[in-house]
Amino acid sequence: MASSNAQTSQWWDHLQRLDGTRDLPQIARAAGRALVVLSAPYAQAMHHDLLALADTATDVVLIGGATDIEGIRRVPANAGLRHALGGTLTSLNVRMAASWLEHCTPGRLTDPPAQLRWENWVTQTARPERYDRRPVTDETVIAFIEKAKITSPGASRTGLLRQFRDEGMACEQKRFAGLYESTIGR
Repeated sequence: MASSNAQTSQWWDHLQRLDGTRDLPQIARAAGRALVVLSAPYAQAMHHDLLALADTATDVVLIGGATDIEGIRRVPANAGLRHALGGTLTSLNVRMAASWLEHCTPGRLTDPPAQLRWENWVTQTARPERYDRRPVTDETVIAFIEKAKITSPGASRTGLLRQFRDEGMACEQKRFAGLYESTIGR
């Protein structure tokens, strides 16, 4: 994933210059529909192409994205669906797209009955993620790691972080990794 708007724009410009590529409106017109799955930064980099796609009057759905665009049915990313769809937030839009397709009427990406099925499912399924973990000192994290080294010698760093968080304590992944490395090593 690109780390800046400039990088995402460069990425998209590069793809557009590749030999044999077609732009989004051409693809949508040829297929009669388009399902586009984008994070907000990539949608921002492709905004002009998305506007052109909206003008094709084809059956278009944007999963994720950055903003609503007239002529495109946008399904914003919804972290509340992560527990139902599984996986990480990084890949949530892809899993949402798969679920969207399961709710679609065959041969169509957008139609009122499918949209209603999706909205009803989201209303019944979405659950906001809330973490009520307490902040702790580095010393507390290190003590946990040292104890875990004895009680769970084969546990991975990721597994220990999960266990740590499951015990109600807060620690950012990068911080935990640094403390783990300084305590146990790689």
